[in-house]
Amino acid sequence: MDWLHDALSPVTSRISLAARVTILTTVAVALVLSVVSAVFYVTVRSEFIGSVDQTLVKRANDAVDAGVTASSLNSTNAGSVQQMLNAMGIRVVFVNGGDLLTQKVSSVPYGIPEQEVALGTRSQSARTVDAGGEPFRIVSIQTQPGQAFVLAQSMESTQRALDRLAVVLVLASAAGVAMSAMAGWAVASNGLRPVRRLTAATERIASTGEMEPIDVWGTRNDELARLTRSFNTMLRALGESQTRERQLIADAGHELRTPLTSLRTNIELLRQATSDPDRRLDAEAQGELMDDVRAQLDELTSLIGDLVELARDEPLHRDPEPLALDDIVEQSLTRVRLRAPGVTWDVALDDSQVVGESQSLERAVTNLLDNAAKWSPPDGTITVRLTEGVLSISDEGPGIAEEDLPHVFQRFYRSTAARSLPGSGLGLSIVQRAAERHGGRVEVASILGSGSTFTLHLPLAPSGGP
Repeated sequence: MDWLHDALSPVTSRISLAARVTILTTVAVALVLSVVSAVFYVTVRSEFIGSVDQTLVKRANDAVDAGVTASSLNSTNAGSVQQMLNAMGIRVVFVNGGDLLTQKVSSVPYGIPEQEVALGTRSQSARTVDAGGEPFRIVSIQTQPGQAFVLAQSMESTQRALDRLAVVLVLASAAGVAMSAMAGWAVASNGLRPVRRLTAATERIASTGEMEPIDVWGTRNDELARLTRSFNTMLRALGESQTRERQLIADAGHELRTPLTSLRTNIELLRQATSDPDRRLDAEAQGELMDDVRAQLDELTSLIGDLVELARDEPLHRDPEPLALDDIVEQSLTRVRLRAPGVTWDVALDDSQVVGESQSLERAVTNLLDNAAKWSPPDGTITVRLTEGVLSISDEGPGIAEEDLPHVFQRFYRSTAARSLPGSGLGLSIVQRAAERHGGRVEVASILGSGSTFTLHLPLAPSGGP
């Protein structure tokens, strides 16, 4: 029914969906009823006419078998026959080579088809003609070579019956269309109720920002119920995303406040030292103050970079490429060794191949190595192992308290022991985000006083390539 929708779209596009459903339903039902009524009327009319034709042919054959001829109809004893035919509404005429042989009981229209039957070019004929404003059904059969017996019967009663049938069909179709319109409106209004609830919920969310779920009506397999459940799932996802965003902003504001306050204080000290001769600092004090400012700027830069990385709340958007994970680990080790020169590194790497973003994975591996270097003692050993996409990094630090283990990957979470050390508390969160974006996971195991082991699991690249 696409053609029907296209034909009505200029009108239906300006009205409501319920009205469109009602109009389309009504028009479709009207078309179906029109076709059915027309087929039914034509079938009944054909049956009526076929029945009249069969009756007339049978009577014509019976009359011929009974010996009725043109001369017998013209005889003085033909009155009873004529009266009987008149009572039956039948008119009779014999056609011989196109000439009227009988003394006509009444006027019988005939023409070429009957002449062809008389001449033998046709076995019989049947047609409807108009005689004096009255319809007649004319049937002719050949009685003998060169002569045709023609019977004509009025179709007035049959036509009246057909007219009554046409009126009944029109009224029934109109009633059906009206009922379909009411039923279509009722179905559309009730069926679109969940859609109206979704619309109201969308408008409420747009105006208030509230993520309240919508009541689900219908069975499990109902399409509108599924739509409502899907919408509720989307609302929950939006709510969680909004909560994460607010938490990130609140945590970032809290973390930024301390270095900014310290930086402002140091800058104020520098300003006073340069503007007030009585408070002028010596070169050593100025150098320490500048080193402190530089460290705070580095901390701010690192914190802002971590925040930008965590704000990327989307899946891999670049074309993934096959990566040698051992190369990524080696590159990260090169940088971290410069920042932790006193630590011993015990490294064993296989040639694991993964698919993903090298920059994201390198940032995650670097954060794990930096975390191990930060907690290891100056003469400690960090063990790095890579086997079939599983990277484990173990340190000899103080370990993680059992109550802190469930929170180490949370944003800005810092244990009591870590609060005195530099860092934003975002590094391990970035590791977890990178692992999830690559379809992997990160785990931690720790024994207090014996160090910690972080394990990064990444799916291997298919052997045939990505």
